[in-house]
Amino acid sequence: MSKFGLRHQCAFGALACALALTPAMAQAQDAATSVDDTDLIDNAEVDGGNVIIVRAQGREQALSDVPVAVSAVSGEMLEKSGVADIRDLNQVAPSLLVSSTGNEANGSARIRGIGTVGDNPGLESSVAVFVDGVYRSRSGNALSELGPLDRVEILRGPQGTLGGRNSSAGLINIYTAPPEFEFSGYGAFTYGNYDAIKVEAGINAPLGDTVAARIDGVYFERDGFYNDVVNDVRINDRDRYLVRGQLLFEPTSDLSIRLVGDYSNKDEACCAATFVQPEFAPLARVSPGLDRYNRPEGGPALTSTDNPIIPILLGLGQDPRGLTQSTFNRDIYVSPGRSYQGETEDWGISGEVNWNFGDVTLTSITGYREYSNFQGSDTDYTQVDLLYRAPGPDAGAREFKTFTQEFRLNGTAFNDTLDWLIGAYYANEKLETRDNLRFGNDYGTFANCRIALAINPALANPSADNCLGANVAALDGTLTGTPAFGPATPLIIAGMNNLAQVRDIGSNGDRYNQTSENFAVFTHNIVHVTDTVDLTLGLRYTNETKDFDAAFSNDNVFCPQSRALLDGLLGTPLGGLAAGLIGLSCQGNSTAELDGVTLSDQRKEDEFTGTAILSWKPDPDWMVYGSYSKGYKAGGFNLDRSALALPVEFDAATLDPSALQFDAETVDAFEVGVKYSARDWGFSVAAFRQEFSNFQLNTFNGTVFLVQNINGCDTDLGGADRDGDGTTGSCAAENVAPGVIAQGVEFEASVSPIRDLTMTMGLTYADTSYEDN
Repeated sequence: MSKFGLRHQCAFGALACALALTPAMAQAQDAATSVDDTDLIDNAEVDGGNVIIVRAQGREQALSDVPVAVSAVSGEMLEKSGVADIRDLNQVAPSLLVSSTGNEANGSARIRGIGTVGDNPGLESSVAVFVDGVYRSRSGNALSELGPLDRVEILRGPQGTLGGRNSSAGLINIYTAPPEFEFSGYGAFTYGNYDAIKVEAGINAPLGDTVAARIDGVYFERDGFYNDVVNDVRINDRDRYLVRGQLLFEPTSDLSIRLVGDYSNKDEACCAATFVQPEFAPLARVSPGLDRYNRPEGGPALTSTDNPIIPILLGLGQDPRGLTQSTFNRDIYVSPGRSYQGETEDWGISGEVNWNFGDVTLTSITGYREYSNFQGSDTDYTQVDLLYRAPGPDAGAREFKTFTQEFRLNGTAFNDTLDWLIGAYYANEKLETRDNLRFGNDYGTFANCRIALAINPALANPSADNCLGANVAALDGTLTGTPAFGPATPLIIAGMNNLAQVRDIGSNGDRYNQTSENFAVFTHNIVHVTDTVDLTLGLRYTNETKDFDAAFSNDNVFCPQSRALLDGLLGTPLGGLAAGLIGLSCQGNSTAELDGVTLSDQRKEDEFTGTAILSWKPDPDWMVYGSYSKGYKAGGFNLDRSALALPVEFDAATLDPSALQFDAETVDAFEVGVKYSARDWGFSVAAFRQEFSNFQLNTFNGTVFLVQNINGCDTDLGGADRDGDGTTGSCAAENVAPGVIAQGVEFEASVSPIRDLTMTMGLTYADTSYEDN
């Protein structure tokens, strides 16, 4: 079976010579003190030790005792590394990559090459993000400033038996700096290039013997590092702030209550981009024969005139420098009058209760959050005005209102032979998206030029609205005496003239609403089989219901006119040309036939997932482990009309909302690892393989991203299966196989040669690929 690469990565992370008053990773304790005969102490003093305390398994443990792949970084190390939001975590965890695409809300976190990419808010994150135990339902919802942090834990591989929301690729636990019972304060001012100004300040104060309070604030502004030559503005700027207040109440040594409230705002122009050149991306080339499935190896540059689309763009006014200049040039060419301006508002409140009674600890985490974002865009990223979203409350807007409640009980039994944990989780999320994606002033001409190129490249005339002008005489028979398409020629020409009028029309504010209810129960238990051998067993049951409705508003009257003109040619020798004209007139199912139409649907699903880990500690410094985990990510709805049907098959009277659904994703994960932890140094090595079935692939269809499920096949289909059907079409049911495989090796190490010096490094090799069949 052949493969092609999704992600083939060799990543390094190095933090050299970090000088601090305390060593630089997670929560630590003096290595000379046995973990077995003393309580784990937060923020303890360290004497050159290398013991790291994490909550990766729902209880406090030394990192070297945790038989899973986890990276843990202290707040001090994060500060010295310049980490301000989760995108910056890349530099301290090489298996993690966080980026933004399309707009600021489309943040994507990937672990081991697996993540969620694209602008479809109906797709949940493969990598779950928690801040102070509260789930952020999309990675982009956590892209605001974070303020002072206590630590960050990054768990790799599927999660779900320890609490919170389940995830198929991993999770990021972010713990902000809590209140303390000693008075303290801080302030910092930073100035950088592009007139960057960052101000941070905070104060912590005890309000008696049992209550402490803390407030932190961050303000950051910076000029945009892209210069929009056409509109004379800066893009990709920063103008954001965060305020967070906390209250800690500890009436007894067995009870603590922590309340957190935060508000953040961003008012920025984001996210412009430059064209990729072959010297930076060798495969950014035109495929031989323009075959979209043929992987180019040495053809001409994608942005060269050998690509027939490029001369059309140039003829419509594109400055050639915008296509051919260096990928890292700071000049970009945005369509006249178009803007990337947007605004993001995010706030929430949460409460965490930890109550120890006897050998049992009860943890309750309650959270409520609201998140909203809109972002204008020059959606085609060229100077030619093809697609745009005008800034405003409907510009690709999304609003989340999320309530979550988690309960956990953990303790020991059978003379400490069993370390048990049980819990329950509930989440209610209301999501509304609004979109005003419209065709630009040059769209009709550009689309007609694509048709003209298919008929005869010599006919293309971008100066004419229908991209023909006087060249129409070569089609209608004026020059040759014979119409190019016989009796259908007038229909083809009328179709092109109709397409020429598709400009500055489209959506006036499509609305999608989704309500999701998620309930889960879980357990995670460590059985101490012997003094050196542990067996960990975890199980989770998840039940999810999603209710969906949509209402459309659209003024593209030329789409139904195109259908009326050309439907009769479908199924004839001219069917391909007719389908092209209809498809371009109705791109993304943008049609007045949808105006006033409403849809609704519901999906329900449930799933059992779990984990089994066998670990062995031949001596206190060493651990060897092997594990199997089954992960799960819920299915959902494409919150976009493009997924309803192909434009040539579209019928507003018979629309089936179930066409918007995609199925749940599952993963089988296997891992073996070795950990070593001595007084002054330690390391961990993990080898992994993850097999994803019904992988939720966010596929770009030329206008937007749509989610499709993909699988592989154990038999060679010879490239025959190229549709979006997750069942792999011609593959026999018994031969359906995982569609994505992620495998590789990870290495992390830290060295503390002297008390106040810690050096860390990490290396990840990840080979992640789609199965070709």
